[in-house]
Amino acid sequence: MGEIIVEIDLVNTSDRDNAEHGMIAPSAVRSARIPAVVDTGAVSMALPADVVNDLGLPIIDRASTQMADGTTVTLPIAGSLGVRIQGRVMDTDCIVVPLGAEALIGVVAMERMDLIPDPKNQVLSARPESPDLPLLRL
Repeated sequence: MGEIIVEIDLVNTSDRDNAEHGMIAPSAVRSARIPAVVDTGAVSMALPADVVNDLGLPIIDRASTQMADGTTVTLPIAGSLGVRIQGRVMDTDCIVVPLGAEALIGVVAMERMDLIPDPKNQVLSARPESPDLPLLRL
């Protein structure tokens, strides 16, 4: 079994909304396409500080975060950003990890977009029962 890495599209939601309302040009919307690791052990999405800065995302909070090695650190939370993975979209915030760290897709994003990881084949895909739209449980 191996690591699953997928390309994700990110957008600054404030920029996106301002462009939709004609307040800025669509070309001024800050966005990025980056590789991200699918991490079923992570709850939240995590983005490196340089990506957060490039997107112009404000720091909105801080949180104590338990790392994979068991250590606890306090990290900033930035938001809001739009995320597109495998044609599915959501708006969210993210934990800001140090420069050079990998971007992570946590279980909240996978659940919200109804995506399932397949470590054996190293893919993230739409749930077979809901190939066209996410099927959300209420």
